[in-house]
Amino acid sequence: MSSRLTEDTEDKGQPMFEKILIANRGEIACRVIKTARKMGIKTVAIYSDADKQSLHVKMADEAVHIGPPPANQSYIVIDRVMEAIRATGAQAVHPGYGFLSENAKFAEALAADGVAFVGPPVGAIESMGDKITSKKIAQEAGVSTVPGYMGLIADADEAVKISNEIGYPVMIKASAGGGGKGMRIAWSDAEAREGFQSSKNEAANSFGDDRIFIEKFVTQPRHIEIQVLCDAHGNGIYLGERECSIQRRNQKVVEEAPSPFLDEDTRRAMGEQAVALAKAVGYASAGTVEFIVDGDKNFYFLEMNTRLQVEHPVTELITGVDLVEQMIRIAGGEPLSITQNDVKLNGWAIENRLYAEDPYRGFLPSIGRLTRYRPPAEVAAGPLHDSGKWQGDAPAGELAVRNDTGVFEGGEISMYYDPMIAKLCTWGPTRDAAIAAMRDALDGFEVEGIGHNLPFLSAVMDHPIFIAGTMTTAFIEEQYPEGFNGVELPEQDLRKIAAASAAMHRVAEIRRTRVSGRMDNHERKVGSDWVVTLQDVSFNLTVDADRDGSTVRFDDGSALRVASDWTPGDQLARLTVGDDSLVVKVGKISGGFRIRSRGADLKVHVRTPRQAELAKLMPEKIAPDTSKLLLCPMPGLVVKLEVEVGDEVQEGQALCTIEAMKMENILRAEKKGVVSAINAAAGDSLAVDEVIMEFE
Repeated sequence: MSSRLTEDTEDKGQPMFEKILIANRGEIACRVIKTARKMGIKTVAIYSDADKQSLHVKMADEAVHIGPPPANQSYIVIDRVMEAIRATGAQAVHPGYGFLSENAKFAEALAADGVAFVGPPVGAIESMGDKITSKKIAQEAGVSTVPGYMGLIADADEAVKISNEIGYPVMIKASAGGGGKGMRIAWSDAEAREGFQSSKNEAANSFGDDRIFIEKFVTQPRHIEIQVLCDAHGNGIYLGERECSIQRRNQKVVEEAPSPFLDEDTRRAMGEQAVALAKAVGYASAGTVEFIVDGDKNFYFLEMNTRLQVEHPVTELITGVDLVEQMIRIAGGEPLSITQNDVKLNGWAIENRLYAEDPYRGFLPSIGRLTRYRPPAEVAAGPLHDSGKWQGDAPAGELAVRNDTGVFEGGEISMYYDPMIAKLCTWGPTRDAAIAAMRDALDGFEVEGIGHNLPFLSAVMDHPIFIAGTMTTAFIEEQYPEGFNGVELPEQDLRKIAAASAAMHRVAEIRRTRVSGRMDNHERKVGSDWVVTLQDVSFNLTVDADRDGSTVRFDDGSALRVASDWTPGDQLARLTVGDDSLVVKVGKISGGFRIRSRGADLKVHVRTPRQAELAKLMPEKIAPDTSKLLLCPMPGLVVKLEVEVGDEVQEGQALCTIEAMKMENILRAEKKGVVSAINAAAGDSLAVDEVIMEFE
């Protein structure tokens, strides 16, 4: 295949822009800086008080302070961003995603100052960025659309009336929304009324626009989107699709390209329709047309995102096209150098979004300092090299690992912004290979100090429905109806971890016998017989060690060979157990290890037979009773209290609303009761597990 990116990025003299300002923060700002640097373009970062020490500020050539932490006082204040542009002399602005990326007034302000917008024309933003207008245009262009009400909705009563006319379930959405903000699914009048108000509040806080529309919610849907690329000369192409069906609270968690569901004919039909829609509004930049696809491969236009998508890396990995570079070149007036015939889908790519959310607390936001942040090493064995140059087909068995991030070890996760801290991507020649690479990459990703969703992502990668590629947007809701409580590993995996733990424990014990200053004639002997207990299962085994590793023999006569260079104190262990590789995170606990692998968080006790016998006699610690308390599940701000002291509440009744990381979370009663005390008020900032109210 020809080296498209090589041709595009070879020396062509001076770049079309000398300096670009990135009107964003976090990982997407870092991502844009990388490509701009590759193209020889200087970059300007903007930052709030909360982001003074952030990675994007350190990476940029210049940085300008623009205000307090809340986005509505800094990152989405157009005047402050314009001041930063004028002060630095930036000739172009890349908006990333979110914030001002789909704000027509911002694009107009840039045009008025003669600054290039690395995005589509104002007309395209206005028509496609507004979901009501875009759906009308799609209908006029002959694009299949979902039934709904596109007019403005005055109040909750009208929302309920419209919902009944459409028929439940319905999707209540913010017209100017994106990223799952201002979006609710309602299955009843009560949920429509409640969802309408919450959507309006979130939309106003996140986008400064509280307009809401309602459409039919397609059951058993798949969320599949088409990446388009258009220039200002009338050229337009599509770069395949992305499967984005695994979502939580309408926000994508896992994406892949291509989709395991589409066939070539459906892909072509969706792609051609997406390009036709883009051309109908004079689109010029990278954009994404999102579709809902049912089980019969009927597809319906959902919305068009007039910006770079969060999940763009998976498209880059299977096409070799640097989308950020193409956006910059299009903004500079260059025509596309790629035709539709040039677009070839090579291999498979998967992206997992690492969120600062605690899966064991219902995926609620978590903030704090990253005491440890060690992503797996990036491996450029796939189609897109770090330099952006095409590598051709990767040799069989070789895989790519890519991590787009905006944080660093010692940095702080703030309550003011989106909880995503990294996008981990893997590429493989096949889907199975990409999944296998992702499993190992997740196991090797070390994050400490905050709650995070790494265990959940590992669980998804091993889930039979995901492996089969038959997931829908209801996957998380259906497969984890009671939330995520960790993974129960099968006995085969437990045996491997037990063998590895016994071998590591023996190494640690031998280290402890070699401590200096011990008394004469008090040499401690390390035995070979151990009892390993994990996940309520015990294994009696014997460890025979030699220079190359250990042979672990179980009492049923089976044996596993364990080899590793792990030493006591290492928090990550890479082992070979039997014929398989095993990557585990290792923490020390009394009498053993805390082992995390494949979504499981295990307390592994390694004891002598006598210690194991005595351990069975120890009483179990009883957890404190919190059934009569409403605890704050995450750090956040009290938006509203729904009850008063003395009120009788029913199971499922809304008690209060907490806002954190731009999302409103309604806390509900778990059972019937009477409110005896309220310890917080609207406007209070609360910590995790702080008592909000008490019940009789």
